Amino acid sequence: MRQPSLKWLLVSRLVTLQACMIATALLIITAALWSTGYLLDDYEGASLDVLAEATERDMAGELVLRETPDLVNLRTGVPDLWFAIRDKQGHRLQKGSIPPAYLPAIAMLDQISDARLSNRPELAGKPDAVIKWVDSPVGRIQILTGTKGQMSVQRLARGISGGLTSLILPVIVLMALATLLATPLVVRRALVGLRRTVAQAAHIEFDKRGTQLQASDVPIEISALVRAVNDALLRLDAGYERHQRFLAQAAHELRTPIAILNARISALPAGTDKRDLLEDAARLTTLAGQLLDLQRLDQKRNHFQPVNLTAMAKQVLFDLGPLALGAGYEVNFEPEGDEVLVIGDQTSLERALTNLVQNAIDHGGRQGTITVRVGKSHFIEVSDEGNGIAWDAREQIFEPFNRLGSDGRGAGLGLNLVREIMQLHGGGIAVVNAGSKGACMKMTFPSEKIADGGVRVA
Repeated sequence: MRQPSLKWLLVSRLVTLQACMIATALLIITAALWSTGYLLDDYEGASLDVLAEATERDMAGELVLRETPDLVNLRTGVPDLWFAIRDKQGHRLQKGSIPPAYLPAIAMLDQISDARLSNRPELAGKPDAVIKWVDSPVGRIQILTGTKGQMSVQRLARGISGGLTSLILPVIVLMALATLLATPLVVRRALVGLRRTVAQAAHIEFDKRGTQLQASDVPIEISALVRAVNDALLRLDAGYERHQRFLAQAAHELRTPIAILNARISALPAGTDKRDLLEDAARLTTLAGQLLDLQRLDQKRNHFQPVNLTAMAKQVLFDLGPLALGAGYEVNFEPEGDEVLVIGDQTSLERALTNLVQNAIDHGGRQGTITVRVGKSHFIEVSDEGNGIAWDAREQIFEPFNRLGSDGRGAGLGLNLVREIMQLHGGGIAVVNAGSKGACMKMTFPSEKIADGGVRVA
């Protein structure tokens, strides 16, 4: 289902509220007038309205009255009903006993437009008679009649509905248009702070702890939600810290028994079993180091120093060379220069390269050559002559706990850790074309110059 928009919810509800308020105000005014007796006793146009609606023409074009229900009711309530009606063409209709005082007014209708007539000198309150031009089914007509009679409920209802259509409805439409234009602007301005908070939330990463959303500029109705999210972030940070401490403690606890295991394996006589046990122990040592690296990886950025990739790769091959030779490989080192400098953490980069060489040893098929190349354009390649890596798996292998093969070797953390280390250094790791066979992993670093003293130059 489509989520409702706050702007349109406010527009629709405000327009509905405005319409209800106007209608209620109209009903209250009508009720007040009714309760004061104005519509019952003081309304002076009761007879006038009924006569105007009942006026029509006969076949000869003369003015006549149609016996409408309202006219019947008027005659019942006002037995002595009298009136004089004329139109602009000179047709006249006169009935009833016109009071002598108003007979001169009949002769002067051509000179009178509208008038209120009364026997009282000050003409206070409701007059005794009225003269008025009104609209009727036969056009504009002028009526002289008395003011007896009261407004009926039906006429009042028709008047209210007519007022709603002619006056109130246009007002509601104008107010709706104003609300439609103003509400989005108001909502947009009111939610400026919320948009900034949303932008902050969009940049939250799992490894960036201590992040809090800004709640000072958001509306008070939403600040409770922002505070709840901040509390949840604090709980997540605390859980992440506990997880990191567990990794560090587990790795430290593993190092001692692994060291004892290595010592005991070294005392065994030479043979295939000793070689296999040494490889397994090396993987355990690598796993313990990987756990420690995961725990301290995000703390390294502020301690970067110049690192010579050539010297680092030579040291890694010196450490792992005997293991590779014992597994049946030849080892080849191809540096393009004695000094290829980058800015980074020496320990982390050594761990990354160690993982790549260890993977080559584990998955190179125990034959051929493992080659490590160091390029002047700031890259390191580690290639073997094994079965290689399928194209559809070249991204999956960098996910945590994803093993290169089904032989059960390793914990599936090595390549993921390499990617994390390279991202920390602003570089990358990828599987590249190694030629006719085998796999080739390439670590690339930002091309930055290193000035004297180890200062990075943009």
